[in-house]
Amino acid sequence: MNPFPYSDDNKRYHSYSYYLKHKYGCKVARVPLNGGFTCPNRDGTLSYGGCLFCSEDGSGEQIVFPEKSLEIQFNAGIQKLSKWKDAKYLAYLQSFSGTYANISKLKSIYNKCLSLPNVCGLVIATRADCINPEICDLLAEFAQKTDITIELGLQTVHDKTNKLMNRCEYFSDFEKAVNLLNSVNIPVWTHLLNGLPYETHEMMLESAKVIGQMKISGVKIHTLYFLKDTSFAKNYAHFALDKDEYIDIVCNQLEVLPNNIVIGRLTGDAPRDKLLAPLWTSRKREVLNCIDKELLKRNSFQGKFTKL
Repeated sequence: MNPFPYSDDNKRYHSYSYYLKHKYGCKVARVPLNGGFTCPNRDGTLSYGGCLFCSEDGSGEQIVFPEKSLEIQFNAGIQKLSKWKDAKYLAYLQSFSGTYANISKLKSIYNKCLSLPNVCGLVIATRADCINPEICDLLAEFAQKTDITIELGLQTVHDKTNKLMNRCEYFSDFEKAVNLLNSVNIPVWTHLLNGLPYETHEMMLESAKVIGQMKISGVKIHTLYFLKDTSFAKNYAHFALDKDEYIDIVCNQLEVLPNNIVIGRLTGDAPRDKLLAPLWTSRKREVLNCIDKELLKRNSFQGKFTKL
């Protein structure tokens, strides 16, 4: 018998599908969009080139026709979901930093997203240092009429790693942004990236423990992957985690994350034609099944070692 309260199936963690089903009562899908943003770590404000692990398009999920208008991108995205009938959608501004622009431009882009058919909310990925009181006031204004969620790409709580990865952003920036967003009741999600160079299993677990003690609504957990013909892969691919390592780390992290935190994902999606390592990440279903089996083997579940 599954002891986990937030589950309709065998999942022993608070899955995103469970969250969406119980929040909206129907099929809901995120449609990734490119709003034409850049990043202070790319345009020279802080640095050039971005974080060492960042992809060229500043996103993880594939965006269809990223150079086209939001409408064209959205229509192409939902075409991929054509088998879903009577679905609703979350417009997901995923590429680069979706709060990095002046207020007038942000209003225009957010309004365009919300005018798309059957959109029931807006998810905005951004950096913690691209959140300020003025941005929070704007988000609170939009939250009066729709669901707004902010995703902050923390990756790790360890500033030594942040410096190595050319993040030009530190854990104190994340703490400040979370506090600002919490002050206007905007839900905050974040990302944890396992397998960063020189991080031990204990360091990765510590990142999850720290996040679990903050007012965070959702977490996405990924492994670091390395793409062919990149200097990053050339220098760091030997740090790639093997599958068993990753599964063990993820299960340990789930055990210290409170069970009310939604788990947005437990593995990433690298482009297969470019993936150098770890190759096992291309077998997403297999990885998820192994996580389920490991939690069952442990007789464990998300939040086992936490107290709400």
